[in-house]
Amino acid sequence: MPRAKGGVLTRRRHKKVLKLTKGHRATRHKLYRRAHESMLHALHYAYCHRRERKGDMRRLWITRINAAARAGGLSYNQFIDGLSKANIEINRKELAEMAVNDPTSFSKLLSLAQDKVKN
Repeated sequence: MPRAKGGVLTRRRHKKVLKLTKGHRATRHKLYRRAHESMLHALHYAYCHRRERKGDMRRLWITRINAAARAGGLSYNQFIDGLSKANIEINRKELAEMAVNDPTSFSKLLSLAQDKVKN
């Protein structure tokens, strides 16, 4: 019985890897072995950074809320403390969106938080 080498499947797999590494530099998109290494690293970074992005976004929201709260006379932690004492449960994403796009409603929340912080 003749030996089956699977050349078609190997070529298909190699082409898939080379297609994934299309924008990489030098031999990392031309030679299969280097491209495979590059692809593994790139996919790992993509996976990790998808999770990291969630923390980055939370940091951005907190920065925006802090800036808007300080403009109204409270620090970020006082504002969040006042909201929790007033039993207002709204997430940081929505607060940041409100601070940027709807300052009037954010100022209402700010005044509610100020009342609870002072008492």
